[in-house]
Amino acid sequence: MSDFTGRCLCGAVSFTGTWGGDPLRACHCSQCRRWSGHVWAAAGSAELAVEGPVKWFRSSDEAERGFCPDCGSSLFWRRTGSDRVEVAAGAVDNPTGLQLVGHIYVADKGDYYDIADGLPQEQQG
Repeated sequence: MSDFTGRCLCGAVSFTGTWGGDPLRACHCSQCRRWSGHVWAAAGSAELAVEGPVKWFRSSDEAERGFCPDCGSSLFWRRTGSDRVEVAAGAVDNPTGLQLVGHIYVADKGDYYDIADGLPQEQQG
């Protein structure tokens, strides 16, 4: 039994898993904004089974990001060397079972939007 299912835009990558670890938070750092095109929102998975090709890009000394090599969908984030993967909320099928709990790296957010949902905001991570 899985908590969630999901896929990339073209369907070449699909996944199932169970939630665990980090709750759903929106990251506003410059890397996540460039990676997602706006704000990256992801939650930690306890178990994750992936079918299809995933390409991993090492975006810093601390992290790497997984995406579909066919359509380019941003799907996963993990600390370098870790097996624990955070899954993009936008790639998860409804119902996700998720609820946004806050925002991180808001000191680095884009100047074109405001965060006005009343959730906690951390200047860094």
